[in-house]
Amino acid sequence: MIEIRIDSNMRDVMRRIDAFTARQLPFAMAQAVNATAARVQAAETENIETTFDNPTPFTRKSVGLRKARKSRPEAIIYIKQIAAAYLLPYETGGTHKLNGRALLNPKGARLNSYGNLPRAALGRMKARPDVFVGAIQTRGGQVVNGVWQRVAPKRAKGVAKVRPPGQVITKATPAPAASKGKLKLLIRFGDALPVNKQLNFGTTAREIVERHFAGDFDAALVQALKTAR
Repeated sequence: MIEIRIDSNMRDVMRRIDAFTARQLPFAMAQAVNATAARVQAAETENIETTFDNPTPFTRKSVGLRKARKSRPEAIIYIKQIAAAYLLPYETGGTHKLNGRALLNPKGARLNSYGNLPRAALGRMKARPDVFVGAIQTRGGQVVNGVWQRVAPKRAKGVAKVRPPGQVITKATPAPAASKGKLKLLIRFGDALPVNKQLNFGTTAREIVERHFAGDFDAALVQALKTAR
């Protein structure tokens, strides 16, 4: 899980203000935290869109927000679970995570506009009885991981002989030895590559909070006092 918490020092502030303002403070504090948290959520979403080349809608919408309440003046901005698994290396470093349909590193396959295998392409292949996914060691000792198709051996061909007066007799001849069943590589999965981009998720959030929280709190407190009953 990738998440950032925005907390407040409400108790310290309450010691310095009058009773009327203090009654409005929890509401104002929650509103201010939520306003700043929304700024962080928007900034992190924009960060994803500018860091990656044409990210999928799923990735663009992966930044979640759990809002603060009067009883709990804390907001949490987080990356949703599935996306967090493959975005984490862009925050902490390392290699791409490849355990997912959209996260494969396919070679020699037609990709969609986001650079991934189309959603149903791999599923259609795996559903075929002559196709399997796995690693195969070649004659040269190289291990190739990918989607393979079992190619059936060639069938015996019939040789037609004509005998007078026009009779046709067909005799089957065995297939050549070289036509035994083989494996055909449909998609090759490349190795996980080191990430070369950085999201700076935490740094971006910290800068937004330091820049905007004081102003968001002032605006929220003024609004709370105006609307107090």
